[in-house]
Amino acid sequence: METITTKFDNFGNLSISENRRYLMEGDKPFFWLGDTAWLMLLKLNEDEIYTYLRNRKEKGYNVIQTVLIQSPQDVESSLASGRKDVTKSEYWNFVDQILDMAEQMGLYIGLLPAWGSLVKANILNMETMRTYANFLGKRYQNRKNLIWILGGDVRGDVDYDVFCLEGEILKSYNPERIVAYHPFGRTSSSLWFHNEPWLDMNLFQSGHRRYDQASLGEWDDNAERETFFGEDNWKYVDRDLSYETVKPTLDAEPSYEGIPQGLHNPRNPYWEEWDVRRYAYWSVFAGAAGHTYGSNSIMQFYDDFNERGAYGVRELWQDAMHHPGCTQLKYLKDLMESVDFINGKADDSLLLFGQKERYHRISVFAGEDYILCYDYMGDEFLLDLRRFQNMALDAWWMDPRSNSLSYITTIKGQEKWLASPVARKEKANDWVLILKKAD
Repeated sequence: METITTKFDNFGNLSISENRRYLMEGDKPFFWLGDTAWLMLLKLNEDEIYTYLRNRKEKGYNVIQTVLIQSPQDVESSLASGRKDVTKSEYWNFVDQILDMAEQMGLYIGLLPAWGSLVKANILNMETMRTYANFLGKRYQNRKNLIWILGGDVRGDVDYDVFCLEGEILKSYNPERIVAYHPFGRTSSSLWFHNEPWLDMNLFQSGHRRYDQASLGEWDDNAERETFFGEDNWKYVDRDLSYETVKPTLDAEPSYEGIPQGLHNPRNPYWEEWDVRRYAYWSVFAGAAGHTYGSNSIMQFYDDFNERGAYGVRELWQDAMHHPGCTQLKYLKDLMESVDFINGKADDSLLLFGQKERYHRISVFAGEDYILCYDYMGDEFLLDLRRFQNMALDAWWMDPRSNSLSYITTIKGQEKWLASPVARKEKANDWVLILKKAD
């Protein structure tokens, strides 16, 4: 295994931007591009983790979301078949080594102390959480590449005091570390913890359901308790950024590539690469501080066709590392980093016509000298350019599948401009329109 000793400027110095909507790394904007690796520490060996982390680093990812203890069975080593024994010091020494490895690669670990099921099972309560959080706080208070993520697919209003205690303790050991909360499906941490001083940013889980799957008779139904946005994950961003006290927000669990629509029934269609792109562009162009990708195979590190996996998994994680959706999100990150995104905002007012609902939504994100539009269905739309009449704008179509740019024209002095994407003769017809001030 190759040793990496690269140095990264400002690494480990994450903070909230002055406008409270984004993250900064030192004095530079930080665009969160996360990957979901929940069982990485529990299932993989050091060489496997190196392979995975290097693959993700080279694809532009900078945050890896993983969990230390995932189920009540993990604390009963005799039942934790195929997983490391979290009750032994060897496990925690291994975690230290992996944190070192990630730091050498310039990767942040979004570390979830324990999945929400341990709180629901009362394994972690006010007494035991105090002990566990202090153990973690002392052990990792000087780690530069940690982002604490509490929760774990669980509501925050059931064991509110336990999660607040956890957040307060971890924050007390190093107030500069970012603390967030991974919530239950189709909810946001803002619903419960937005005004808690230990919470630096919001995470929402838009989840894995189609527009027509509000209620499925499953354990994760919640449409009767919460507003159901369906696939419109951008609406979570709108809601989170509407609070008087603004905090950054992002989709920490959208529909995973290669997972059944609705999550539970493998007879349903599976979410594909174009769905991955849609969730990413919709939320980021609504003002999200980044985005997290997920793969059904990778989140559980499925590695044996002779073993039954979860959620209709069909591929080994080693193959899923190369799926198109996970590769294509780097193009969004690169695009956002090519503009002054922390001073941009979602701006539907620039659409004179063409705005529709659901899949036909046009997402518009604009700054002083640029306009970015995501068009999932390849529909025509008309832009109001009166604010930009004093500058020439170069226009390109970007193919979000390949990152290829196709120059259209240079727009000078026009009040309006009609965008007409070229139709592809295939299922995916999404495009990104880029307008930037001409050199």
